[in-house]
Amino acid sequence: MNALVKVSIRQQAVFVPLSVIGNERTALSPATTSLVANLASLGYGVSESLLRALNNINPSYQTDLLKTFCTVMGVNKNWTPLVKGWDVPTGESVVDHIVTLFANIFKTKGVSLACGHVIPANTFPLERYNGCPFCGTPFEFGNLEYKSQGSKLKTLELWTVDDARSFLTSLLQSKTPLDATQIDSLRLLLSELQIPEVKIEMKETLMTVIDVLVEQNNEASAQSLFTSPVDIMRYLWYKHTGFLQIIEPKTIIERTAKNGRHIGLNQGNSAIAKLKSTADLKLKYGRKESLMIASWLNHLEMDVAKICEAMHPKRSMWVRFIRALRLAEFSKRAGFEKLREVLDVFYNQTYEVWNGQVSYYRLRLDAENTFDLLKQRPGLFARSLFANMLWFGADVAVSAFEEIIEKVPARLVFTLNMYAENYFDKGNSRIVKPLGGVAKSIPANNLLQLYTEDQLEEMKKAVEGLCIVAMKKRFAKVENSAKTMFIDSMLFKIPVAIGDRSDSIQDMPSALMGTRFKVEGDKVRLFMQWGEGLPAQHLDMDLSCHIAYEAKNDFCSYSHLLTTGCKHSGDIRSIPAKVGTAEYIDIDINQLQKANAQYVTFTCNAYSNGSITPNLVVGWMNSKFPMKVSELTGVAYDPSCVQHQVRVVNNLTKGLIFGVLDVSNSEIIWLEMPFSGQVVQGLELKNVKNMLKKLDSKLSVGQLLTIKAESQNIELVNETSADEVYSLEWVTNTAAVTQLLID
Repeated sequence: MNALVKVSIRQQAVFVPLSVIGNERTALSPATTSLVANLASLGYGVSESLLRALNNINPSYQTDLLKTFCTVMGVNKNWTPLVKGWDVPTGESVVDHIVTLFANIFKTKGVSLACGHVIPANTFPLERYNGCPFCGTPFEFGNLEYKSQGSKLKTLELWTVDDARSFLTSLLQSKTPLDATQIDSLRLLLSELQIPEVKIEMKETLMTVIDVLVEQNNEASAQSLFTSPVDIMRYLWYKHTGFLQIIEPKTIIERTAKNGRHIGLNQGNSAIAKLKSTADLKLKYGRKESLMIASWLNHLEMDVAKICEAMHPKRSMWVRFIRALRLAEFSKRAGFEKLREVLDVFYNQTYEVWNGQVSYYRLRLDAENTFDLLKQRPGLFARSLFANMLWFGADVAVSAFEEIIEKVPARLVFTLNMYAENYFDKGNSRIVKPLGGVAKSIPANNLLQLYTEDQLEEMKKAVEGLCIVAMKKRFAKVENSAKTMFIDSMLFKIPVAIGDRSDSIQDMPSALMGTRFKVEGDKVRLFMQWGEGLPAQHLDMDLSCHIAYEAKNDFCSYSHLLTTGCKHSGDIRSIPAKVGTAEYIDIDINQLQKANAQYVTFTCNAYSNGSITPNLVVGWMNSKFPMKVSELTGVAYDPSCVQHQVRVVNNLTKGLIFGVLDVSNSEIIWLEMPFSGQVVQGLELKNVKNMLKKLDSKLSVGQLLTIKAESQNIELVNETSADEVYSLEWVTNTAAVTQLLID
């Protein structure tokens, strides 16, 4: 049941099974009172229905419940930074580091520390440090001293088995790809619940379900879920690398090698990292696995030529898989005749490739044949619509697309509507994120220069008008007896989850990328914790922030501990055994507003060779009340003040942006944006601005609901007693929100 509790917390609820509920009590028991008080100290309140349920469950379940919350909130982790009372600067300087360096080279007198370094007199104030100020190795550890400083409790609701099943169904039926948090929740739910008989909408979701079925030795049921060889390769690559998307081996190898580079010329290990990554990607399968895959391919319902065409884009990968899986050997067995034919056609390349035909006619400016082919695959037509409008002209392209728009998935229709404004702007660069890569800015399409501003404006209006009309028609076809609708005003600040997936896990109540969090007080405290469970070693992760002004940039990091509006807790470069360590940055919004700062970008980086260490946790705290820092230990973490946090699981990330503070509006925009860089200076601010522009162009959940109301003749009201109520609690289930994308 622990798995269901973890998933429920992400939905700002608590799972309580009927099996642990005893006799009905009217008065609160001492155990319940204690549990509620402990949850309040962690920043959570409980609803009336949850309170009644908690009061009637056995004490052992209450104890397990509290332990789960403490684990999620990191209460038992080591949150001790390098400096005690770090909100008061130590006054250390570059000169102190240089003097200490020479003192250790020439073995002069000083205070010897456990790490072996000597700290000469009149340099670092050692009484202020929990470790070595020269090498960043911690020696002393403290416990959490402050709780309940948060000014706002997150109210938890009651979650039942029916809620868990409903949530599982919504994940399986999600109309957009699930992010890392949802995939993790899906796996947790499938470990406790039966797979419902529903249509699984997304391929990434399908891979997770297939993996669970294979683990349960139910390969036959998995067979029925495969519709193409691409699905089979996706599953194989997911099992081999952990990536649900098919990221090319060369991309993984190049990213791994790049992560192994170092600012210090003698400290890089990119060649070793590249060799290790290449070795890790080598394919090796036993006969049982090979027979299972051979059977799956042999029983695909697709035509042989279609199978080979689907395999063609990843031909080089398929050649390696065919050899590693011994498919040629299995194809000689009785009953594997279709597999034998597939391999024969594939190796002899006696099949036509649809993409090749499209390119053939497109390069010859044959609009009729090009669009006839594109109409066969509406999704690909939608993805290439903008480029084809510039290539063939807007009228003919839009006219052809209008014929099949009803067959296009709703997520793509909305994507076209959202991004038309940016795409048809000659001076606008766009943000893209290639598979396995980092976010990049690319220039506008060169073909835009062939058109006038008026023509481009007409193209924008044509796309936007077509998409909105199409979605209104879809909503209008859905029968609905509701007369009134309530939409929470905050839903107009939350974008629909299309196109931007988070690769990190949110163990607290999850949020959609682009969600804006209001800062309650005048300070924000960033935190980062890493290394829990690992042996003592050099593992240098850096917490930093980039401060953007109108005419200059500033930063706060390990090399610049104190700057206008920001204070850093000190650079830790080695982790202690098993317990991990932490860094903080305090951000003073009032000071930054006086200095006319515009944005503060929150980042974490792997300064050590390689990528960000798995299970590193980053986030931010804020409160109306002052947040204290321990003078004895420097511990500044208070779970009740945590507004948002994420856990890194992507093993290709070198640098990660995890939020942007809009200084003038005192709002934090939650976004996740990997970037290449060992230090914060590697961040390109234009990429952040383009990402914010992209998020701003997205359709909000509130706007989508408004379109629904208009299409179905539903009156919008400000009363929660309306026939349809869309609240902040409803939007926490992001997969359920995607059901508004009607196909």
